[in-house]
Amino acid sequence: MLVEKNREIPGKEVENMNLKALAYKLRKDTVDIICSGKAGHIGGDMSVMEILTELYFCQMKIDPANPEDEERDLFVLSKGHSMEAYYAVLSEKGFLDKADVMQRFSKFQSPYIGHPNNKLPGIEMNSGSLGHGLPVCVGMAKAIKMDKKDRRVYVVMGDGELAEGSVWEGAMAAHQYKLDNLCAVIDRNRLQISGNTEDVMGHDDLHERIRSFGWHVIDVKDGNDIDQLNAAFEEAKTVKGKPTAVIANTVKGCGSSVMENKANWHHKVPTQEEYDQIIADFAARKEAALHE
Repeated sequence: MLVEKNREIPGKEVENMNLKALAYKLRKDTVDIICSGKAGHIGGDMSVMEILTELYFCQMKIDPANPEDEERDLFVLSKGHSMEAYYAVLSEKGFLDKADVMQRFSKFQSPYIGHPNNKLPGIEMNSGSLGHGLPVCVGMAKAIKMDKKDRRVYVVMGDGELAEGSVWEGAMAAHQYKLDNLCAVIDRNRLQISGNTEDVMGHDDLHERIRSFGWHVIDVKDGNDIDQLNAAFEEAKTVKGKPTAVIANTVKGCGSSVMENKANWHHKVPTQEEYDQIIADFAARKEAALHE
C-alpha cells in the first residue's frame, strides 16, 4: 500500500513510494518504452504523467483483477498520442505486463500500438483522432446517470485538441444533461505539434470560455504537482448539477531540462547522451520527492 501525506493509495505495492516519486519512476518506464519501440510522443507523455498517476493510484475506483467491473469508474485518454505514459501507468497498476509492453511496443503485429487499443484490459476506448474523447464520455456519463449508478467518468484532453469543434458540442451536451459525474482534464502545456498553442488557436481565456458553457472550472496552477491535482479532483467530486473541467497547467517534457518546453520534443526518441541525462534528471527529482 502506497502512502503519501496520510493518503492511502489503492493498488499494487510500489516499494512504499509516494505518488510524487512514483511519477518519476513511471517517467523512466515511459522513456524506456519509447526507446524500445523507437517511437513515441515523449513531450506530452511527460506533461500528463502526474494527472494519470493521481487518477489511477488515488482517485479512480478500478480493479485490475476485474477490469470489466460494472461499478468501475471510466477513463478515456482523448489525447491518445500520450500512449507510452498510459502503458507505463497501466502496467504499474497491474492491467498489463510491463516486460511484455517493453519488448513488443510498436512492433509488427503487437497489440501495444501508439494509441489506445480497447482490446487491451483497462482501456475503455480507442482514441487518437482528437476531439472524440469528450463527446463519447458525455454518452458514458449520461448512461451512468440513467442507470442511477455511483460511478465517475474522467477524460484527459490536450490543449491543442480544443480547436476541434466536437469538443464544444460535447461541452454543451454535458451541461444540458447536468453531468456532475463527468470530469474533463485539460493538459495545458501550451505546445502542440505545430508550435505554441497561442499562435495556432489561442486559449488564454480558457477558464471563462469553459465556464460560459455551464461547467464548473478549476484552475490548477501547477498541473505537475500531485497535491494540487488531488485538491482539484476532490473538489470536483463535491460539485452538483454540472460537469467539472480541470485546467492543469503543465510543462511539456516535464522532468528534464533536455525536453522541457521544447516543441521539437513533441515526438522524438532520445539519443544515448540525451537518454543518460534525462534518466539522471528523473532520478534526482525522484530522490527529492522522497525526502520532501
